[in-house]
Amino acid sequence: MSSVDILAIETSCDETAAAVVRGGREVLSNIISSQIDLHTLYGGVVPEIASRKHIEKINQVAGQALHEAGRNLSDMDAIAVTYGPGLVGALLVGVSAAKAMSFASGIPLVGVHHIEGHISANYIENKELEPPFVCLVVSGGHSHLVVVRDYGEYEILGRTRDDAAGEAFDKVARAIGLGYPGGPKIDKVSRQGNPDAIQFPRAKVADAVYDFSFSGLKSAVLNYLNSCEMKGIPVCQADVAASFQKAVVDVLVEHSLMAVEESGIDKFAIAGGVASNQALREALAEACRQKGVAFYRPSPILCTDNAAMIGAAAYYEYQKGVRHGYDLNAVPNLKLGDRA
Repeated sequence: MSSVDILAIETSCDETAAAVVRGGREVLSNIISSQIDLHTLYGGVVPEIASRKHIEKINQVAGQALHEAGRNLSDMDAIAVTYGPGLVGALLVGVSAAKAMSFASGIPLVGVHHIEGHISANYIENKELEPPFVCLVVSGGHSHLVVVRDYGEYEILGRTRDDAAGEAFDKVARAIGLGYPGGPKIDKVSRQGNPDAIQFPRAKVADAVYDFSFSGLKSAVLNYLNSCEMKGIPVCQADVAASFQKAVVDVLVEHSLMAVEESGIDKFAIAGGVASNQALREALAEACRQKGVAFYRPSPILCTDNAAMIGAAAYYEYQKGVRHGYDLNAVPNLKLGDRA
């Protein structure tokens, strides 16, 4: 394994994270300061509060990552940072901190795409995984079906037309009284429910078979709840959660397996916060087993936002000679495959 050591920083949403990663696959430290308890009070992430908390925590978290790795900043070969997509204020905190460290130390700066980081989380736990493979990226803000042709080379097969999968989980969880964050709470409650109790729709996008659309499903859940209320019918929270979750999982699995078959690639991976959903992991594992496809998934801690995945992605950019100047800026709507 290469001895390239990278200090990575991730502040795209509401986790202030820093990690030291060696050779793109060995995590020497991975520090995450979560704001979830704070944002739960508001039912979701408040961008201004997130930015303020990142400012308070960033130096402490980066210092802790170096300390746990037994390294000094001067030992690093590069400083990596997420520069998009994400909340612009949150991204700016991480980018500014990374640029300051790079300027003060003379260590090269490498900007990383957040979704590329999620995909690269698979390299950390699956040391044998090499491109090409198909990857489903599902999180609060993103739903992408991607062919990873090579390190840093992506072909996007499909994406969401409206709500991302994680966004739909949050909205439905709020509607049935579970609160924020929706994904883990629906995943837990669903285990007590009947996934076939209510038949919610599985949306298809006629002109793009790999694209996703979850806004209609969300509306169907809201209509069901309103109908029950008007008719005085009691609502079983667990059944609604399980039926909704099954509708999402069915679509994600169907599209993913179709992509694997048509691409002819026998390796499939998942990434992103929703990839920690137990029902999704089990359904994809079984579907891949039946098709004879190798299935890769990061541990739940590497599915949610973290800096280790950014360090993994940065290593392959660094090896290709990618370096960024001090004019690197936050790009909140950065598309996968775009470069600063």
